Amino acid sequence: MYSFILDTAAASAENAQANTWQMAITLGVWLVVIVVAYFLFIFPQRKKQKQEEELRNNIEIGDDVTTIGGIVGRVIAVRDDDETIIVETGSDKTRMRFKKWAISSVDTPQPKKEDTKKSDKDTKKDKTKKNEE
Repeated sequence: MYSFILDTAAASAENAQANTWQMAITLGVWLVVIVVAYFLFIFPQRKKQKQEEELRNNIEIGDDVTTIGGIVGRVIAVRDDDETIIVETGSDKTRMRFKKWAISSVDTPQPKKEDTKKSDKDTKKDKTKKNEE
């Protein structure tokens, strides 16, 4: 009878150790799933939101913009106090006021850094040519 009790005690100790490993492996798998989900879904979304916020904060007068409702126009005023812009659209120059968050894209092409470097070099060359004459 005593050997039966010792055998069951040893078996339960082995089961407890096996259960601990199973639990550790399960937690490890869930941790990997969460990390992968973060890098596949959350990180790119945050990056996109930051880019859109930067785009909206850099809107200047004269930029062509498109709203989330599909209205296309040219910015004629930017109000930082209430985070709005005034857009002029159509041939009759209709003016509308929008919140900055309602802008989906800025359609005015921004000059690339390479283009500005080239234009700076060209203007320097032009200035030296004028000075030589």
